[in-house]
Amino acid sequence: MEQSVETINSIIRSRRSIFPPSYIQKEIPNEVISNILGNANYAPSHKLTEPWRFIVFKGESLKHLAGFFSERYRTTTPPESYSQARYDAAGEKVLKSNCVIIINVELHPDKLPEWEETASVACAVQNMWLTATAYGIGSYWSSPGVLKELGTFLELDESQKCLGLFFMGYHDAPEAPARRTPIENKVTWAE
Repeated sequence: MEQSVETINSIIRSRRSIFPPSYIQKEIPNEVISNILGNANYAPSHKLTEPWRFIVFKGESLKHLAGFFSERYRTTTPPESYSQARYDAAGEKVLKSNCVIIINVELHPDKLPEWEETASVACAVQNMWLTATAYGIGSYWSSPGVLKELGTFLELDESQKCLGLFFMGYHDAPEAPARRTPIENKVTWAE
């Protein structure tokens, strides 16, 4: 059991946000993605609503997702401010990734408040992040200001809401130490 504690401590404490510019051109096998998502499925879920919903973009479908960001830039930018370079760059993070998973929450307002469902999805994403870290896959959760539009683009059911994108790719980023202040500064022991 002690080895399990050492392993989980190491994975948790080495998890970092790794961004697409550090991703290399190496395919993430579908079985690995399935395992990452399978571990997401073991997140805590009040009343067992299991509110996490995911849409996986990989391969050619990444171009479709990147197109959403480029077209959004084109349609929301005044002509005098438009730049072809910015249009091209709008979907660049998506195209530099080997896989992008859209993170959605399925709400059950008759059973639970939205914050509980969102917290459950965040736990699922943490499971994904830790599993990706264990595989040596860089990842990060992005929640741009266009989530409502993205939900419309993805034709989400009215009971679902988009919470962000989970970018993934093997990477060549150097190891970086955690930047955390001591836990003792954040804990009060009740008497």
